[in-house]
Amino acid sequence: MKAAHYPGLPGPTPVAARRRVGSGCAVAALALALALAGCGGQDNVREPAPPSTRQWPQVQPNDPAAANAVLMRAIGLVGTPYRYGGNTPESGFDCSGLVTYVYRDMLDLRLPRTSRELANVQGPRIDPEKLAAADLVFFGSKGNVSHVGIYVGEGRFVHAPSTGGTVRLDRLDGPYWRDNYSGAKRVLR
Repeated sequence: MKAAHYPGLPGPTPVAARRRVGSGCAVAALALALALAGCGGQDNVREPAPPSTRQWPQVQPNDPAAANAVLMRAIGLVGTPYRYGGNTPESGFDCSGLVTYVYRDMLDLRLPRTSRELANVQGPRIDPEKLAAADLVFFGSKGNVSHVGIYVGEGRFVHAPSTGGTVRLDRLDGPYWRDNYSGAKRVLR
């Protein structure tokens, strides 16, 4: 079995670790969390993105089992810190490091390391209406690719966005991503 993904924790997963924490520590932690919750003002609360009004067709991947393996691994890495040049759960990920790690870890498929090189991978260019799970989606401007993510379906993709952030899910029709979408490639055939 592969190691669970909890960067920086060599021991048990947080669930197992919580069982060992004394109830006194848990009560103290809860009291501290409740006290700190009052510190944040309404000004710091980010409004959720409005739901997508676009209809995204359900396109069956050519290899549903492989696509599912890629998606489950990628979604399981949500929350991993961003790190430029990072390509493991322990070190963090940049966008292309996330993509190459997931495909290598789940399918033993070796892909190029940068988003620009990934965009040049041989394979059909995919229209947004024909995206299938595990397709690679690319972003950039003026013809230059500078970002990549893994399409999960229903207009959403997993990616490692930027310094200070974490691996997350975003919508292709979000303002930045819609305006900087540069195409997609199908890796699974």
